[in-house]
Amino acid sequence: MRATVPVDSMAAWHEALIAAIPDLHRHCRDPWTLIGSAAARLAGADVAVADLDVLTSVRDADALIEHWRARQDETWVPASAERFRSRFARFLFPGLPVEVMGGLELCGERGWAPVRIGEVVTVDVAGFAVTIPTVAEQIRVLERFGRPKDLQRAALLKSLSREWR
Repeated sequence: MRATVPVDSMAAWHEALIAAIPDLHRHCRDPWTLIGSAAARLAGADVAVADLDVLTSVRDADALIEHWRARQDETWVPASAERFRSRFARFLFPGLPVEVMGGLELCGERGWAPVRIGEVVTVDVAGFAVTIPTVAEQIRVLERFGRPKDLQRAALLKSLSREWR
């Protein structure tokens, strides 16, 4: 499924998407997907987007870190570091920061486990293909993350039309 997202509905995070997407397509050798608030917004949830979270492989995270070195925000410390680990880096882009998580893992009852995205959809953002998890996948991942902000996003996604499911 490929949907088109209206440009005027995105403001600052649209600027970051347009700046980052070409490099994601150019430098990532493995599949990548946008997750978090931006993915929820692209799926139609009315959520605020504070940054762009990109889930990649470790090797692609390393490639992006090398390519975007001049943009890297080395002072940023991610929240919930005790529950999440990855080849992480935050980059300063026009509009909003972009956070890359290579090989993201979540610490749960049984220890560390990789965060895997099953079914994805592609949305068109100003002519650029952006991969996001399906609404059902986003809900599953957000509920697994379990933080209050994630559970709130999951509830908003559950209220969306069935056309995305």
